[in-house]
Amino acid sequence: MREQRLSGLLLVTDSDLARQVRAVSRLTGEFVLRSGRIANEYFDKYQFEADPELLDQLAEQMAVLIPEGTEVLAGLEMGGIAVVTALARHAKLPTAFVRKQAKQYGTARLAEGAEVAGRRVLVIEDVVTSGGQVVISTGELRNLGAHVDHALCVIDRQEGGAQALAAEGITLRALLTRADLDAAA
Repeated sequence: MREQRLSGLLLVTDSDLARQVRAVSRLTGEFVLRSGRIANEYFDKYQFEADPELLDQLAEQMAVLIPEGTEVLAGLEMGGIAVVTALARHAKLPTAFVRKQAKQYGTARLAEGAEVAGRRVLVIEDVVTSGGQVVISTGELRNLGAHVDHALCVIDRQEGGAQALAAEGITLRALLTRADLDAAA
């Protein structure tokens, strides 16, 4: 296992964490992705999100990837909610929970929790493939007055998501990539 020290923290950078994520979440078969594309491999994020110890390890490692100046962590419905909640514990930053669409009752808000208007917001997602939902949600957060120029995910499937986000002025940071997970096989 390769380790690296960053700002006094012990950061597991490759095989151990990637191996654990791959072992609990990789499925094979035929799966329709959010983009409509068919894939023969799927990373069931709910499997690593449902494991409290693994989720805490992921969040601890992700905390060092948060860009300086971030004021609010914004987790995207639904998979990003568990990740952002765990990450907030390590980052000690307030959290917003971003719906796919504003609810029609109660507060009728798109972003619940921490206020995003006028603040530097980091969008948190579990798995990025095409980047479609991050692009949509970032646009909505910007319409609410949030300053968003970065997104952070657990897994970047390296299937065009980073490029799609870059076209919208968003830099994607990922704890693990598809290449990391493949190397852990």
